Amino acid sequence: VQLQAFGGGLVQPGGSLRLSCVASGLSFSDYGMGWFRRVPGKEREFVSAVTWSGSSTYYADSVKGRFAISRDNAKNMVYLQMNSLKFEDTAVYYCGAQKGLATRGWEDYDCWGQGTQVTVSS
Repeated sequence: VQLQAFGGGLVQPGGSLRLSCVASGLSFSDYGMGWFRRVPGKEREFVSAVTWSGSSTYYADSVKGRFAISRDNAKNMVYLQMNSLKFEDTAVYYCGAQKGLATRGWEDYDCWGQGTQVTVSS
């Protein structure tokens, strides 16, 4: 099983980025997918999750209304559209896969990608 996240970069406050995560080696449509982020010295933080069908999505309060998660099961891809970025969104972003569910707890996820750095700076 392999997850690969990409699309991070340097962006100014108020800008946008779209993160992508491609999965291989698993039956993608059996898995809920989540995005988490981590800054040095802090725990991995839930950002967003989407159920296997894409019919339900979940967001941390800190990103609600600014970020949007989506998936394309035909391409084994999950996306995180990030708008109105703030300094505090700076982190390494990870995608995770969870069999059957899409919870907010990072410990519930079965596998992880390597992370992609997002830096919001002027």
